[in-house]
Amino acid sequence: MPNTPYRVVQWTTGNVGKSSVRAIAANPHYELVGLFAWSEDKVGRDVGELVGIEPLGVQATNDVDALLALKPDCVVYNPMWNDVDELARILSAGVNVVASASFITGRNLGDGRQKLEDAAQLGGATLFGSGVSPGFAELLAIVAATACDRIDKITIAESADTTLYDSPDTERPVGFDKHIDDPDLPPMAEQGTAVFAEAVQLVADAIGVELDEIRCVSEYAKTTEDLPMASWTIKAGHVAGVFASWQGIVNGETVIDINVRWKKGQTLEPDWQLDADGWKITIDGRPTVNMQVGFLPPPDMIATATSIEDFFELGHIMTAMPPIHAIPAVVAAAPGIATYNDLPLNLPRAVVPAAHK
Repeated sequence: MPNTPYRVVQWTTGNVGKSSVRAIAANPHYELVGLFAWSEDKVGRDVGELVGIEPLGVQATNDVDALLALKPDCVVYNPMWNDVDELARILSAGVNVVASASFITGRNLGDGRQKLEDAAQLGGATLFGSGVSPGFAELLAIVAATACDRIDKITIAESADTTLYDSPDTERPVGFDKHIDDPDLPPMAEQGTAVFAEAVQLVADAIGVELDEIRCVSEYAKTTEDLPMASWTIKAGHVAGVFASWQGIVNGETVIDINVRWKKGQTLEPDWQLDADGWKITIDGRPTVNMQVGFLPPPDMIATATSIEDFFELGHIMTAMPPIHAIPAVVAAAPGIATYNDLPLNLPRAVVPAAHK
């Protein structure tokens, strides 16, 4: 680690962005020097106030030039979706970026990927994308596969009951709330989960496999009764369950399968039963490696929570932290687009409470 903290600019303060700010502010290896805010009503306000912690002496702004003039070592980029022009502007100014905005390799951006690569080379900067899934889940699978002398297939199966997750802006694009017979439904899972194709390529690159193709197979389930949630209602006969499997194919065989099964409510048809929320990671080979990954709140969170919504922060934290832990490696990396395959193992530094040291 350097003698002086890495100078960091936070990009947005949505759910994930708030967790990022709190983590950066608590970590002595980082110094938060600026924050970009989309909303006019956030401009000029103290960043700490925006995320519910003590004032940090840093004001939010929507002046991109002013933020780039701060010469930060890295931008932590947490919008819901990536903006190629925006990212290119940051990179060409010589600022590294770690992102959670549906970015793993950039291969689904078409010409946009080359624009980002060119901007990074121009600025001598590096762009890295992760998150919890995809991102961290694939890293776990790659690490598990290092125990094998033969790999036949890698499967990462995500299961989640999202009944209490209230985010129609992110769930409708994958097919939730569409009528089960809507002719536009079949390609929606493919379009809405396209970043998982990048995750398949990441794993393929890690194990040195040249894929013939990457294909998506999807299934849907409907709710048989109206399903009310906090801000929207899925009507009976409409989609309340989405399954999407992204498959890396070699010689007609699936060697990588990264799939998600998301459901809402208890009135699905067909009646999908989930073993548990989380991932089941399987490396079929010699040996076959099985890993079940779940998430639980710590005791202090259980003791202080006042509603189920308080626990949603766990998902935001898990999305925010893989990019943040990558900052030292990204700052040191060669210019361009980097993935987990290009960086040394990222280490979770400065997150152990002082009382435990």
